[in-house]
Amino acid sequence: MTKKSIIKQVAFAAALVLFSSQAFGQNQQKVKDTKPVYFHYLVFWLKPDLSTKEVEDFKNFFKGLSELPYQKNLQFGTPADSTPRAVLDKTYTYSVAMEFDSLEDLEAYGKLPAHLALVAKYKPYFSKMLVHDTVFQSIK
Repeated sequence: MTKKSIIKQVAFAAALVLFSSQAFGQNQQKVKDTKPVYFHYLVFWLKPDLSTKEVEDFKNFFKGLSELPYQKNLQFGTPADSTPRAVLDKTYTYSVAMEFDSLEDLEAYGKLPAHLALVAKYKPYFSKMLVHDTVFQSIK
């Protein structure tokens, strides 16, 4: 792994942290001593040879994930049309952010048979996937 590649991945992870605080409407003025919140970030690079129909069908993966227990506030999207800069990675196809009340919930979610079935069904659609699990203190 090159130094440039590592820097891009670290910058991308930092951007995801910033995204989560904004996407879930959290006020960043002061942190209270509250229960931690767990976020599960997924980043997908779809295979370039997928048909338009397959790319559209991949969105059903997110719909299926959103219907499973434990997770809340599932949001997914594509790269924004942000001004290019050195730390910005827009090479991915989709990213997903999910919130969990506890690490136990996050891990139970990952073991659900329905979750595993969805992953198996849609795994042939992507060439690369990254997962970031992050624990935050709630911001009030």
